Amino acid sequence: MSVNPMAYEAQFFGFTPQTCMLRVYIAFQDYLFEMMLVVESVILKKLDGFPDCKISPFQIRKSTEKFLLFLKEHFDKLFSKMEEVLLQLVLNIPKNVLLPEDKVHEEYPYSKEQFQALQDEIHQLQQQYRAEASAGQALRAELEEQKAVRAELEKIVQWFDGLDNICREHGTGNFKESFAFLTQNSKKLQGVLKDIEKKSKKIKKHDQLL
Repeated sequence: MSVNPMAYEAQFFGFTPQTCMLRVYIAFQDYLFEMMLVVESVILKKLDGFPDCKISPFQIRKSTEKFLLFLKEHFDKLFSKMEEVLLQLVLNIPKNVLLPEDKVHEEYPYSKEQFQALQDEIHQLQQQYRAEASAGQALRAELEEQKAVRAELEKIVQWFDGLDNICREHGTGNFKESFAFLTQNSKKLQGVLKDIEKKSKKIKKHDQLL
């Protein structure tokens, strides 16, 4: 069998020429073996018509095997020549022939340096894409933070609107008056809490004395 990989032919046929020749060889060999079995069976049947024949089936088998070996040796020599002819003249693509899918290389040839430059450019674009993707992710995270801050600010604005409405209900019209009103009420509440604490302490002392 040929040791030439014939990769270009394999690209065209979808299989290596050597594989094709191997299958043809196996098919011929199987047919040869089957043929010899048929010949042997015919000889044995013919011998059954001669009761006095001293040739045994074992001798027939030995003779068949020798003849098969003889045929196989000659067949291998013939097949080797046939394989050489087929691989050179039938299953071979001339060096000046381009497959349709490879004609683009003929129309747009490039050197190793150009190919390397293209690879470097692709690598640079990949790095740029990763950087832009990372920046985009950071911007999206910042946007989410801004949304959260905006939601908190809207809550504060709503709180001030509610506070303003409460102050208007109590007769205070602007923010200073509202703040003063809240401060005054807060002091009143603190005083009430202190009174409650004092009374609570007195009650505890009274309970302890009892």
